[in-house]
Amino acid sequence: MKKRVSKVFMSFIAMVLLLSTFGMGATAQTDNTSQITVKELPVAELFGDIELSSSGPTTVIVELEAESIVEAKQKGKNQSKDNLKAERQKVINALEQAVEQAEVNREYDYVFSGFSVELAGTDIMKLATIPGVKAVYPNVNYTAGVISVEELSAELFSPEMVKSAPFIGANDAWEAGFTGEGVTVAVIDTGVDYTHPDLVHAFGDYKGWDFVDDDNDPQEGPTQSHGTHVSGTVAANGVIKGVAPDASLLGYRVLGPDGGTTEDVVAGIERAVQDGADVMNLSLGNPLNNPDWATSIALDWAMAEGVVAVTSNGNSGPDNWTVGSPGTSREAISVGATQLPFDNYDVDVTTTGGVEYESDKVLGYEKVEDIEVLDGNEYEFVFAGLGSAEEFAEVDAEGKIALISRGAYAFVDKAANAKAAGAVGAIIFNHSPGEIPFVIPGMDVPTVKITNAEGLIMLAELEAGNNTVTLDFEYVSTSPEVIADFSSRGPVALSWMIKPDVSAPGVDIVSTYPGNSYASSQGTSMASPHVAGAAALLLQKNPHWDTEDVKAALMNTAENLVDPASGEDFAHNTQGAGSIRVVDALDAMTLVSPGSHSFGKFVKDTGKQVEKQFFEIQNLSDKTKSYSFNVTMDGNPEGIKVMLSNNLNVQPGSTQEVNFHVQVDTSKLAPGYYEGTIEVSDGEQVFDLPTILFVGEPDYPRVTGAFMENALDDMYSMGSYLPGGAEVLQYDLYAFDASTGTIGGFIDTLGAFENVPAPLHEFSWDGTVQGGIPLPNGDWVLAVYVESNGVTEYSAFLVTKE
Repeated sequence: MKKRVSKVFMSFIAMVLLLSTFGMGATAQTDNTSQITVKELPVAELFGDIELSSSGPTTVIVELEAESIVEAKQKGKNQSKDNLKAERQKVINALEQAVEQAEVNREYDYVFSGFSVELAGTDIMKLATIPGVKAVYPNVNYTAGVISVEELSAELFSPEMVKSAPFIGANDAWEAGFTGEGVTVAVIDTGVDYTHPDLVHAFGDYKGWDFVDDDNDPQEGPTQSHGTHVSGTVAANGVIKGVAPDASLLGYRVLGPDGGTTEDVVAGIERAVQDGADVMNLSLGNPLNNPDWATSIALDWAMAEGVVAVTSNGNSGPDNWTVGSPGTSREAISVGATQLPFDNYDVDVTTTGGVEYESDKVLGYEKVEDIEVLDGNEYEFVFAGLGSAEEFAEVDAEGKIALISRGAYAFVDKAANAKAAGAVGAIIFNHSPGEIPFVIPGMDVPTVKITNAEGLIMLAELEAGNNTVTLDFEYVSTSPEVIADFSSRGPVALSWMIKPDVSAPGVDIVSTYPGNSYASSQGTSMASPHVAGAAALLLQKNPHWDTEDVKAALMNTAENLVDPASGEDFAHNTQGAGSIRVVDALDAMTLVSPGSHSFGKFVKDTGKQVEKQFFEIQNLSDKTKSYSFNVTMDGNPEGIKVMLSNNLNVQPGSTQEVNFHVQVDTSKLAPGYYEGTIEVSDGEQVFDLPTILFVGEPDYPRVTGAFMENALDDMYSMGSYLPGGAEVLQYDLYAFDASTGTIGGFIDTLGAFENVPAPLHEFSWDGTVQGGIPLPNGDWVLAVYVESNGVTEYSAFLVTKE
């Protein structure tokens, strides 16, 4: 099997390949200064890692110059399915004439104009030269964005564990009458177990579509659970409740057990829009940081069509530039993951005569007040066996602490039975060696856990007549809501946009699981459906809102998060505008859109560079509002000046545009990333808009991959992927020490080039080194040196010569 690039020395992050012409304008320098000049031919843009030199079958996504129905409508043009079908057929017919074999798989016309096709990699350049083809994208793999999932047994599960929806204010929204009723949310995922008792209410006769098996049954596969978990966070309504418990759901299965591909994800987006979804959730992604990927384009036009598109930001954090498609979409709401706050308590258990128990820890409690009542007071304790209702009936537990053995019944049931019997607390000891490795929020009475060995000691004390116990609780700390380390960070390469847009709970999220069960899971996949559910609540209250209104309400009212380790705010590219707060979004009387700004990069060597942007303010109240503005850049750096109006009056129900300029004098600033905040105040409330800019070239990777492939006539195709091109490019070959997985000795320089255009460089090599010595087959290290826009980078990749 042929290996292109392996993740041995550098992480491989495929970046955008913006190829407006097939760039062979670079000149190869040789000892005799000869050069080969190849005429440039106009071809379609090529995006991503496409194996152009492989004769094997390759599936790609073709975007046509003919605009999709939605894109044309947004531009005030007429477009029809019949016209698009005719345009597609022209290209397909030309392709069939140009290549020996090509099989069209899926066709698109609504939010994306084009088709997917399988053909030989060596034929892709022929495809790219066919009139009517705008761009070609690889059919990359997408996976569900989950870090871990743990099914909760009946022993462990408690409805009180579902605390993320109340934390963002969903329960207060329900009390105000907003439950998502009348709003349809599409879950584009691994399918969904629509027979789950907590989800069955949300599905009608038409349940969605399965693009993996190509049928109308989006039931989740036997080894899958992700889509069911996501759906429960959106709209469960049974033992647990999702954020929008009365919303309707549609399921679209685009990911099988091994993930899915671009062609199915785009098809799922398109069908969801056409099926009438109001909101769509995509808790999936790939690691490609690219704003113009096929899926991102489809989501942008879905938003333009009025469907609120919500997507996970990815699980590749905590480094910058790790956001992946479709989280890179310009318009969709990209969501990072947070961990909920929690109070930490220590407990000391002491029985009659001062006997102490070293393994004592808090298992769970419902209210802090219950702990405060018990703290430091002496109680009688009784043994209630396994904690069944029948066993409690045999003892007098009123006003006492119940000592219970683990086993047979769920922890929450043991606590519930203790409370029903009048007990004020419980101590559960393990039924096997070691500690009970769980913390279970929401126990009906404060419950402490100890080991089996110490439980038996405590039982022996009781049998000896030492029947009193004291529980001394000590508050340790409250861990605030923080961004999860795994949550991917922005910004987006090339557009330089802030991502995520907002954040939401994504750690230890309890939701529905196939087979009438429940599970705890974590990932940005779990954060995204909180936002999708919140969008459903907003649309129920404001059915006339467009997608930008929903996005602005969520961003403008998000809670800014502080990193407890540093005491500083989390960076904009880490948290976005902050963690969503549903009630604040529902109550919003002002909308500022867009909710964040990137001024891009400032690279002028001398003098001042000025960039212009604007935002819109909507006054939703019934009174005229006067708005004032203030801009702060972190650290107040000299050399950055933002200029905008001092104040603005906006009539009730009206919208006004605010223009502003940023002036940067790069001679007074060190190269790097700068962030700040635009503060918009109506005199009663302040809305913070995150903003960023770059001085000098951003620190995105200059080279994102390299390859060595056997071509024809004993020649090899070699090259690299260069998002920003290169002024200087050099390929060095090193030995690879397989025993240690490290770079060995230097072998030779295989090629040096100048003024290489983005995004792909490729050249031929005869397979020899050091003046004609054939290089043996095997694994080698290809090191690529790049000088691009004032930045140098030397990256090493494992390649295989065959």
